[in-house]
Amino acid sequence: MKIAFQMDPIGSVDINADSSFRLAEEAQARGHELFFYTADKLAYNAGRVTARGWPMTVQRVLGDHVHLGEEIEVDLADFDVVWLRQDPPFDMFYITTTHLLDRIHPDTLVVNDPFWVRNYPEKLLVLDFPDLTPPTTIARDLDTIRAFKEEHGDIIVKPLYGNGGAGVFRLTPEDRNLSSLYELFTGFSREPLIAQKFLPDVSNGDKRVILVDGEPVGAINRVPAKGETRSNMHVGGRPEKIELSARDREICDRIGPLLKEKGQVFVGIDVIGNYLTEINVTSPTGIQELERFDGINVAERIWEAIEAKRK
Repeated sequence: MKIAFQMDPIGSVDINADSSFRLAEEAQARGHELFFYTADKLAYNAGRVTARGWPMTVQRVLGDHVHLGEEIEVDLADFDVVWLRQDPPFDMFYITTTHLLDRIHPDTLVVNDPFWVRNYPEKLLVLDFPDLTPPTTIARDLDTIRAFKEEHGDIIVKPLYGNGGAGVFRLTPEDRNLSSLYELFTGFSREPLIAQKFLPDVSNGDKRVILVDGEPVGAINRVPAKGETRSNMHVGGRPEKIELSARDREICDRIGPLLKEKGQVFVGIDVIGNYLTEINVTSPTGIQELERFDGINVAERIWEAIEAKRK
């Protein structure tokens, strides 16, 4: 198959952690032809959805992991699969790419389905499952957020469309910085904030459970660095081996059929204690850590699911 990766610059990725690199490596091993472009090279022109990018080969060699051919313009309708893999923020630039990719899907299979990526951003899809999630509010109104803090005392406040742990704050009952934090956020963004009740179980780790076509395949635990609330690996969280619990499987049983129905082939959910906190559909990660810990080749399972859809 001809496979295009729409992602952040591949030359700077960590080949021992990046999921997009692992997906490209597995696709190449299966005989597929690879093409790479960044989201700013995506365009619509006279009925065609095009991209300027490079034929690509990859290899697991530090400092020499990607070889690119000559830059060319391609019609993405000529490809079998396009991967939507650039990282958030989930802003209007990101959303516009999903509208453009909608125009070639499903004749060209876009993974994950761009319509539902657009309509199911990670911190909003969980609202469909309030019994699985901690108490949550989404608001731009300071009085609403202040009342939520007064009710729950210890809370987490974060940007609604951020990623990687950026801009995540814990406000304890004694903290008096809510107004200042609100002014900071609203000074540069018109978006609402999301606040959730703080879950003390995060000190034991924030579990990333990976689902392929709606089925859980395994999990890793991400433990916060000393003095940190955030467990994201981007900010120093330590990955460690962990098994799927009965509660994890219960959560996956609830959300899995919806993810499969909506074409979300590769999903990573976040579970703290017994609570689902996010459903990551934009650019989930964690497959390399899971492969190292448990020997599960998630990339292989993802490609098997995709290849089955292209038959």
